[in-house]
Amino acid sequence: MQIVVAGQGYVGLPLAVRAAEVGHRVVGYDVDAHRVQQLAGGQSYVRDVDSSRLRVVLESGAYSATADAAALAGFDIAVITVPTPLRDGVPDLTYIESCARTLGERLRPGATVVLESTSYPGTTEELLLPILEEVSGLKGGVDFLAGFSPERIGNKRWSFDGTPKLVSGIDAKSLDVIKGFYDDIFQTTVPVSGTKVAELAKLLENTFRFVNISMINELAMLAASLGVDVWEAIDAAATKPFGFTRFTPGPGVGGHCLPIDPMFLSWKAQQELGVPFRFAELAADVNRHMPDYVVRRLVEALNKRGMPVSGSRILLLGMTYKYNATDLRNSPSARVAELLIDLGAEVRGAEPNIPDGDGTELSVPRVHATPDEVRAADAVVLLMDHPRFNLPMIEKCATYVLDCRNRLSGPNVETL
Repeated sequence: MQIVVAGQGYVGLPLAVRAAEVGHRVVGYDVDAHRVQQLAGGQSYVRDVDSSRLRVVLESGAYSATADAAALAGFDIAVITVPTPLRDGVPDLTYIESCARTLGERLRPGATVVLESTSYPGTTEELLLPILEEVSGLKGGVDFLAGFSPERIGNKRWSFDGTPKLVSGIDAKSLDVIKGFYDDIFQTTVPVSGTKVAELAKLLENTFRFVNISMINELAMLAASLGVDVWEAIDAAATKPFGFTRFTPGPGVGGHCLPIDPMFLSWKAQQELGVPFRFAELAADVNRHMPDYVVRRLVEALNKRGMPVSGSRILLLGMTYKYNATDLRNSPSARVAELLIDLGAEVRGAEPNIPDGDGTELSVPRVHATPDEVRAADAVVLLMDHPRFNLPMIEKCATYVLDCRNRLSGPNVETL
């Protein structure tokens, strides 16, 4: 089939390449001309897609990248994987709307449009479908098919195609076609009764993680004040073989999903029902303040050593939003850096997962975590325990470490 994947980021590019590998003709569409140029040259900027894989599907002709909307004409299935950010707590769906209009202008009878971008329940049927119908002059469920299938990107243990894929449609025929498409790409597909169920399921997945991570972060703050080792308590609780899921503390939740997706549901509940989603709002409040807590603990540690934070040299290790990621979006590390700079600290950051010279700017001067750099710091803060960090060296060379991941030990190490 002729496939269009609109949006060639962390979600769209892995899907586009995988669809090309199983035999479809895929056009990867993105409005970012620089991205398209990189892809056309066989250079992947997404960790889940090696450049070697990209070059294979490019050379075979199964995949092409374009910023020209005219190249989308004649598609059998189009998948929308564009961003859905929050703007001042309100979902910004302008990317979906713009993409829907672009696809609607090229929508033909018998084609299918699938939304993968995360949003509130009702987005597919209340926003996407009316735009497609208005622009194309066709009727959803009669002339064309549509549905929702949430992305599940980002787990280091499960492969892209090995992660079960939820699928839904606006009617039975839409579901059948959409399931058939994803059956070729994923080992397991899980059909649900409607698009709202699939939309809510995605928000449930991320809200579950968001609430529990924020809960354990708050518990870590309480445990420190009570003089209890929260990490030992977590290890102890995790010995229970049922009724407990292990979550661990950290400097905060970041990325393009966890701090954002639960707020879609919170906004929808407030707008449509007039009630708050209290768990999500409380979790968001805890998460927002975790970088403040990290900085407070660091200031206290420096004070105990007779050193003001102003003028101190601080080395931050790990600037991405999570372990072994290459993504800086909404990273709590950036907020930690900002707060320390405001207090007058001399802050440097080490991020081995982002290569030198790739154009990505950190929020602080970039250094490498060498023995000399570690020794020169008045304090080291381990924010993300990337495997490329030499943890034994850091233990040996650092004067003081605030370990936010419980990976280090020694008299010079304090855990979050």
